[in-house]
Amino acid sequence: MTVDTARPTAAPEDRTTEARGILRANDRGGYTVPTERLYPFQWNWDSLFVALGWAEFDPVRATAEIDTLFRAQRPSGMIPHIVFWTEESTYFPGPDVWRTAPVEPSGSGISQPPVAATIVRRLVEAGLSLDRGHVEAIERWHAWWHRARDPEQQGVIAISHPWESGRDNLPDWDAPLAAVDTSGVQPYERRDLALVDAAMRPHQSDYDRYLALVDYGARHGWDDAAIAEGSPFWVADVGISSILLRAERDLAWLTRRLGLDPAAVEHRIARLTAGYEQFWNPDVGAYCSFDLRTGRHADAGTSASFLAAYAGVDARLGEVIDELDRWAKACTYLVPSFDPRHEKFEPLRYWRGPVWGMVNYMIATGLADVGADDWAQRIRTSTHDLILASGMPESFDPMTGTAVGGGSFAWTAAIWLTWAGQDS
Repeated sequence: MTVDTARPTAAPEDRTTEARGILRANDRGGYTVPTERLYPFQWNWDSLFVALGWAEFDPVRATAEIDTLFRAQRPSGMIPHIVFWTEESTYFPGPDVWRTAPVEPSGSGISQPPVAATIVRRLVEAGLSLDRGHVEAIERWHAWWHRARDPEQQGVIAISHPWESGRDNLPDWDAPLAAVDTSGVQPYERRDLALVDAAMRPHQSDYDRYLALVDYGARHGWDDAAIAEGSPFWVADVGISSILLRAERDLAWLTRRLGLDPAAVEHRIARLTAGYEQFWNPDVGAYCSFDLRTGRHADAGTSASFLAAYAGVDARLGEVIDELDRWAKACTYLVPSFDPRHEKFEPLRYWRGPVWGMVNYMIATGLADVGADDWAQRIRTSTHDLILASGMPESFDPMTGTAVGGGSFAWTAAIWLTWAGQDS
């Protein structure tokens, strides 16, 4: 498909000024909310990507962003996907639903993609001082992922809730979610629909299942062993596994930088690398998540299917790039969150189609690492063009390039500052 070159675009320098303004407006003094009202707390992987944006013009503030997130680390090593530093009425479900008390600060009972080691390494390479406390916190978090989400040491990382993937309502989760009993879910009010068009958000039936899973975790005291043993949703996620494998490699680099022995990290790297091939779905020709309860793979690729190179796995690089090329022929802008040829593709509905800047950044980084520079540049250029034309929303329609979801979004601004808005 061809790009609509008639669409008006802003000047790059204006977008840079706008991006800095978004980070400042969303700053809550030590942490940055993704966007006002829709996401009024500190979100885990949002904050870490946002640190890259802060580092472009305020390195001290970048370090503070990471410090604040790590202050929420649990004794188990887990870092919550949401930290409720304040009380806000515009978001549901809040602390009263998650029921993680008496642990402070209050937060959710699940985590999010562990990008911290990769972000910290990049900041150190850019000249920031290496904080040993950060490395120790990351080590505890990574150990938790392996202990809690791969207790059988299969070399694939599970998620216990779609929100833990960071890619909340992917079609990948539809079949596993169908097994979740929602009969005990009490009436509730979805506050997101007052802020964003319902056509861009998960369906009500999805939310019922999300809340049933939150209730399951809360009733079991967020006990990792109980969740691994009995959660009705237990899915090996190619996205989390890829991101953690990349992060482990970066943690090994950070550990060596401190003059420490990375043997434990390297052992985990070996297990994840050996387990990665389990994601390959020959019927689809892509790396796909799979339900650990049934053994069934998802029946289509997602943007996470292109994170293998980012993870350091390049055995099927040719096949991965061939699939990316087929996707590129089916849409205008790269990389949609779900296969644009599939019947379940929805260009506006959250993770069932839209393009996300930070995922593009990870995919392109991996492709550049393995020498696929043309594809890496093509994805960066696509992201650049989307932001020039449509500003800094949560995500973008891959067919038209229009804004999707929340506006003035912090991690889109950060991705512009650190990557998409750069000259090369």
